[in-house]
Amino acid sequence: MRAMVLHGPGRALVPERVPIPSRQAPDQLLLKVEACGICRTDLHILDGELDTPSLPLIPGHQIVGTVVEAGPECGTLKAGDRVGVPWLGRTDGSCRHCRRGRENLCEAAEFTGYTLDGGFAEYALAHAPFCFPLPTDAKAADIAPLLCAGLIGFRAWRLAGGADNQRLGIYGFGAAAHILTQLAVWHGQSVYAFTRPGDVSAQAFARQLGAVWAGGSDQRPPEILDAALIFAPVGELMVSALEQVDRGGTVVSGGIHMSDIPAFPYRTLWGERSLKSVANLTRADGRDFLALAPKIPIRTEVTTYPLEQAGQALDDLRHGRFSGAAVVQP
Repeated sequence: MRAMVLHGPGRALVPERVPIPSRQAPDQLLLKVEACGICRTDLHILDGELDTPSLPLIPGHQIVGTVVEAGPECGTLKAGDRVGVPWLGRTDGSCRHCRRGRENLCEAAEFTGYTLDGGFAEYALAHAPFCFPLPTDAKAADIAPLLCAGLIGFRAWRLAGGADNQRLGIYGFGAAAHILTQLAVWHGQSVYAFTRPGDVSAQAFARQLGAVWAGGSDQRPPEILDAALIFAPVGELMVSALEQVDRGGTVVSGGIHMSDIPAFPYRTLWGERSLKSVANLTRADGRDFLALAPKIPIRTEVTTYPLEQAGQALDDLRHGRFSGAAVVQP
C-alpha cells in the first residue's frame, strides 16, 4: 500500500510502498482509509517536540475509514461499516486513572499516528473499542477534522465551563477554533476570536462563523471574558488570555505541546482565575460530541490534499496558508 512515512525528527515524510498491515489483536479492525485530518500535533511529532514516536512511523490520527476486516472481539462492527479513529488509540483499562473514568490520563496509553501507525496511508489498523461509528452519508473529508480538532476542542470547552460562559475567547483560529465557534454560537455564547496579529483573513473567517469580535492576539477585546481557550502553541498566550478573563474565569490550553509559559505576577491569577490543560480525550467526549455535531450542525471548512502531498499540507498548516482544517486522502 502507499503510505507517508516518518523516519526521524526533523526529516520530511517519505512516500513509500509498505505491506498492508495485518491484525495482531482480536479487537483490531483493518480499515481502508477514506480521509485523514492534518493536526498541529503532527507537526510537533515531525519537529521532535513530541519525542517518543514509534519509528519508522505513519502519522495521522483523524482517520475516517471503512472496515475491511474485523477481529472476533470487535463487538458489532463488521466489514463495510464506517468508523472514525481518534488520537487515543488504546488504554490499559486497569490503571487508577482508567478506573476513575479518566482514561485520557492513562500512563500506558497508545496514540494513533504516534505510538501506533496512523492514517497517512491507504490502510490502517485500529482497536475497535476506541473507534467511533460514523454516518455513511457525509463526506469523509468533512468529518475527519471532528476526530481531533473537534473532540479536543470540545473537551477544552467543557473544562472551561461549557455553555455556562457567556463571553468566550478563542486564541488561534484554526481547525479546532472554527469548529468550536459554531458550537459556542449554537449555545448562545459570544465568541471573541484572537488570531495572529494582522491576519485579517482569519479574522474575517471568524466573523463569518459568528464571532462577535475578531482581532489580533496582541489586542484587548471590547468586553472582559468569562473564559478562554488556547489552540495556538504559544505559551505567552496563556498569560495574555489570563489578563483578559474576569474573576473566576478559566483559561484552558487545548494543545499537547506549547512553548514555555513566561513568568507573570500573582495578581494576574488572583481572584480565583485558573489555568488548565487538556490531555487527550475520553471515549465519552467522543460519543457526546459526535452525537451533538449533526444537530448544530457543524460545517467544516476543509482543504484537501492527495496522500503524497501530506508534507505540503503540514507545511501549509505551519504557515497558516488555509482557513479551517486540512485533510489528506489516498
